[in-house]
Amino acid sequence: MSKTNVIRILEFSRIKHTVFNYEFNEDEIDAISVAKKIYAEPESVFKTLVTAGDKNGTNIFCIPAITELNLKKAAYASQNKSIEMIKVKDIQQITGYIRGGCSPIGMKKDYPTFVDETAQLFSEIYISAGIRGTQVKLSPFDLVNLLNANFADLT
Repeated sequence: MSKTNVIRILEFSRIKHTVFNYEFNEDEIDAISVAKKIYAEPESVFKTLVTAGDKNGTNIFCIPAITELNLKKAAYASQNKSIEMIKVKDIQQITGYIRGGCSPIGMKKDYPTFVDETAQLFSEIYISAGIRGTQVKLSPFDLVNLLNANFADLT
């Protein structure tokens, strides 16, 4: 398994992390399926969502696998009046990642990033390593510090 940019960034930043590889297929790239494959609590597996805000453009939200993004709370957290999910076909152009392999780390640009406040309940959470079939486990506080992100009530 070759290193992803996410893993390289974590290593360069000297952030403690663990890599988890798993088999996947196109029908099972959602965060709940990933949690089952890596034997993790779905509450600790965070999916990365890409949105467009009416005031400040692209915003990134990381929320637990078992939840849905509350668009009103997301808009409030990101200081937008309204926010909407971007189209799946635009994910790669905006982030450099494909659906099912989108990580908040190592995107094409540094976008405002928000992590659901429930991440603070865990010593470590799982996020995509930037490709389908690979996750990384790390401290939510290390993630927030690395990305200059904020914890927020998002669900």
